[in-house]
Amino acid sequence: MTRIAIITGSTRPGRRGGNVTDWVLEAAGRHRPEVTFEVLDLHDHALPHLDETAPAIFGAYERAHTLHWAEAVGAYDGFVFVVPEYNHSFPAPLKNAIDFLYAEWNDKAAGFVTYGINGGVRAAEHLRQVLAELKVATVRTQVALSIHHDFAISDPLEPGTLTPGPHQEPALTTMLDEVVAWAGALKSLRVPA
Repeated sequence: MTRIAIITGSTRPGRRGGNVTDWVLEAAGRHRPEVTFEVLDLHDHALPHLDETAPAIFGAYERAHTLHWAEAVGAYDGFVFVVPEYNHSFPAPLKNAIDFLYAEWNDKAAGFVTYGINGGVRAAEHLRQVLAELKVATVRTQVALSIHHDFAISDPLEPGTLTPGPHQEPALTTMLDEVVAWAGALKSLRVPA
């Protein structure tokens, strides 16, 4: 069975990512019930700043938190990154979490659900560049949620309510189909991480 992790890429208190992740998980379960979708929340892993002695490409992980993170990431065939745009890029905790590992990311597929003032599109563009170095195949279709149109927000310091426009779920299901197809196609290239 194909396993896809929905990675919540922000750890900020009051983040909107939890609401977005819940929406993705619920829609994914309805759309592709034969696929296992699970949440992999960076907040739950509490990784410190990268503290491994050797570069991740060598796979010589020494720290318990790295081994735990490697086991979690390595268990999946693909990923959906739920990512806000911070200062025209993606959040530092996500970059840090990515940098801890190498082989666990290789030859897998990824899609993006981004959010922000302009839909978070620049976060995905930067993330695509980073993931390419890790041999992750990113799919074309992306969901870009606008803070102005896809959320009901009465207080900018609160997460608000996700109210995706009618075009967003079809984009999401197309992206999920692409991730699942690519994850399957890449399976023969993967060696156990």
